[in-house]
Amino acid sequence: MTLPNELVFGGVRPVRGRLRLPGDKSISHRALLFAALATGRSSIGNLATGDDVHATRAALHALGVGVRTSGQTVTVRGTGVDGWREPEMVLDCGNSGTTMRVLSGALAGRPFLSILTGDGSLRQRPMRRVAEPLRVMGAHVDGRDDGSYAPLVIRGGALHGARHELPVPSAQVKSALVLAGLQADGATEILSPAASRDHTERMLAALGVPVVVDGACVRVERGAPGPFELEVPGDPSSAAFFVVAACITPGSDLVIESLALNPTRLGFVDVLRRMGADIEAHVTEVRCGEPVGELRVRHTGLHATTMAGDEIANVQDEVPALAVAAAFADGVTEVRDAAELAVKETNRIGALYSELSELGLAVEARGDGLVIRGGRPHAALLKSHGDHRVAMAAAVAANAIDGESTVRGWRAVSSSYPEFAQDFARVTGAS
Repeated sequence: MTLPNELVFGGVRPVRGRLRLPGDKSISHRALLFAALATGRSSIGNLATGDDVHATRAALHALGVGVRTSGQTVTVRGTGVDGWREPEMVLDCGNSGTTMRVLSGALAGRPFLSILTGDGSLRQRPMRRVAEPLRVMGAHVDGRDDGSYAPLVIRGGALHGARHELPVPSAQVKSALVLAGLQADGATEILSPAASRDHTERMLAALGVPVVVDGACVRVERGAPGPFELEVPGDPSSAAFFVVAACITPGSDLVIESLALNPTRLGFVDVLRRMGADIEAHVTEVRCGEPVGELRVRHTGLHATTMAGDEIANVQDEVPALAVAAAFADGVTEVRDAAELAVKETNRIGALYSELSELGLAVEARGDGLVIRGGRPHAALLKSHGDHRVAMAAAVAANAIDGESTVRGWRAVSSSYPEFAQDFARVTGAS
């Protein structure tokens, strides 16, 4: 899909109707990886369509895993991890931190050489946090600045289990160590300082892998998932933009169907409810260990809040959307303990400071977050800073403001949600 580099928004449009989103990005990555670890044929529907998930798919293809698309279904013919072969080329992870970090865990147990790189943004993101624990398990991992940055060079082989205490909560690092642990002798334990996304644990347990979860500790031993069929539920991180749009735009009443309702992904709902949002959530089924259902959100006035501490780990990806909610809320909202935002696809603290300031708001950027004084945002020329979530946040703000606003750098959304503009136009009546 070829995307324009800028979008123009012409004023306030209520967000109404029913919407079904593309597959969750985190679950899509894992579904491909787990199917590649299994022996047999797996079928995956509604796989996320963005560039990040495509990077995982391309890497698996380079490792000898058969992946084919027929209509809306992706079929993976797994031969087990022992069937993976040494790639003939460098594995390009694009802008996907999930691809690089989680795949590193799987490759750590393979007796061959792998080299993983990415775009300029990914090559600046911290990788020592995954390189060091994999070394502890017996893998040889190197990279720029002693493994701090990609390209990563991994020569895998015989691994042994270990106990890891993560310095910061990270679902990507935790997942990498779980996949390494599935190939290791003895038990592997990962202790996180706070809860983080638990898709890996839920999905592997549903696929027959003996994963033990005890609070913030995950324990795994050698094993492999079985083949499976999965219709990937909608992505809650993408849903956050539509939810905020409905919260801040008068006349809105939106239902999002077939959505992943994993509790570790709904931190943004808790924050918005604390701000006064009218949001209902209903679980209707469970797929591969993941609760699935729908959200209904209606416009209401919002008031300021504070996001800090352990809560931050489960709203990291939604902070750009929540920052827009804060822009339209009464009072001063603070985001603290979120220094990790500075090492995402872009420095999101700096990017959000810049774009909220363009909207005429009083904003303060801090080393670990933001202070946002809600008010009356005005139309503006906004930029994505090359970050898909900043681009979508800018679109949500523009839709709730009188007058014409422009969002430049729109192509950034291709990494996660290339269909966003079409879906947004559908529920705002702009199409």
